[in-house]
Amino acid sequence: MNVPETLRYSSDHEWAQLLDDGSIKIGITDYAQDALGDVVFVELPDLGTELEAGATFGEVESTKSVSDLFAPLAGSVASVNDQLTDNPEKINEDPYGDGWICTITPADPATYDSLLDAAAYAQLIEG
Repeated sequence: MNVPETLRYSSDHEWAQLLDDGSIKIGITDYAQDALGDVVFVELPDLGTELEAGATFGEVESTKSVSDLFAPLAGSVASVNDQLTDNPEKINEDPYGDGWICTITPADPATYDSLLDAAAYAQLIEG
């Protein structure tokens, strides 16, 4: 499984990337997209939605199942990846690139450092 060193992770299999402007980009991990199978639909959050850490903010439907998306951090949705509306398969093809889901303005930027680093996430998925 691909676990980029530059990202942070939640135990719910979302990744987070701190961007230069202080916002945080969020998506699902390679492990999660692989477990889901072929993604056929993504429910994106609305712009401006206030997210609580650990709360559901959307869902991903695949040929196998429907899975909730869980916010790794609290914050306000700043942007969404509208490309996923017509091309949900981007999550399978490039989960850490074109398959990103949304960006948030974090309520407390320091909470980013409390997420799992790549080594801890790799240990989690290898069980």
